[in-house]
Amino acid sequence: MKFAIIETGGKQYKISAGENLTIEKIKGGIKEGDKVTFDKVLLIDDGKDTIVGSPYIDGAKIEATLEEEGRNKKISVIKYRAKSRYFKKRGHKQPNMKVKIGEIK
Repeated sequence: MKFAIIETGGKQYKISAGENLTIEKIKGGIKEGDKVTFDKVLLIDDGKDTIVGSPYIDGAKIEATLEEEGRNKKISVIKYRAKSRYFKKRGHKQPNMKVKIGEIK
């Protein structure tokens, strides 16, 4: 089973071909159905050989298709100080994208 480790959105993901993955939102006006290329590949393993980059592998690319844009569940951010009548409550939904991994090159 061939797999790779990529970096996107400040996080690292272990992926394989045909897998669905939820990642941080990518800037650049990408729409649903568009192709996305990940070029920050840290490691590729095909079961026999392992290629490790330093920090990235030159010429390695992962192709994916954007399937859906969405947002995570709402989180509440609360700031509170005792005995001073200070209370602030804010909500936040982090944007994300769901991609389907295509070919590992």
